[in-house]
This record gives sequence, structure tokens and C-alpha cells, in this order.
Amino acid sequence: MHNLEESSIKSVDFLEVAIECARLADEKRAEDITVLDLIGIADFCDYFVICSGSSRRLLQAVAGAIDKEMKKTKVARLGIEGLSEASWILLDYGGVVVHLFTQEQRYYYDFDLLWGDGKKVEWKPRGRMAR
Repeated sequence: MHNLEESSIKSVDFLEVAIECARLADEKRAEDITVLDLIGIADFCDYFVICSGSSRRLLQAVAGAIDKEMKKTKVARLGIEGLSEASWILLDYGGVVVHLFTQEQRYYYDFDLLWGDGKKVEWKPRGRMAR
């Protein structure tokens, strides 16, 4: 089998998934969006997408938009936690784990520092029309 080639393809796919999740979060007005490359650092996923929201309702909307798009593109969700409380929502897509925090919870858990060994991935929001 081509294990090395297959794992390389998976990494590229997970990078695309992480960037798409960041873009979807941005479109729903999430804030302070960070994509971290955790390859070689974490053994449970390759990328974290971390973002904040000003309200629990906004975080639920972001989670819903991401989950809906992942279903459309056939990316399987392995788990979801915290949706009803919505102070920290976790969406697990295997190689990508999305963390949606209220601003207070993000400050408290400080994943940006905790996972600071991860390399920040540059990503760009989709273009928006001028208002």
C-alpha cells in the first residue's frame, strides 16, 4: 500500500477542511480566528480551528454553519460537545477539531498559549462585496 502517500493526501485534505472551517466561522462573524497546525505535536488531530464569539447564539450559528457545510462536502463529524451550553463548543472532524469559545471561556482556557507550539496557518477570508 501507499501509506506515506495516503497520509500526505489526508494532511492536505485536513488543511483544506481547517481553512474552510475558519472561513465559515468568519462569514458568521466569529472573532479572533486562529488555525493551528499541530502535526507532530498532537496525536489526536492535525489542526485546531479556534475562535470566539460575542454570544452563545452566535457560537451555535457558527457551529451549525460549519456542520452543515461539512455534511455537504462529506466530511464526517466524529463528535460534538457543548452545543446546548454554548460557552465552549467542540466539533471533531478527525484531523480537524474546531473550538468555538465565548470570549470569557477563551481567555480562561487560553488554548492559544496552551497549544502555542503549533504553527499558525495563514488563511484568508473569502472576498466580500463592499457595503
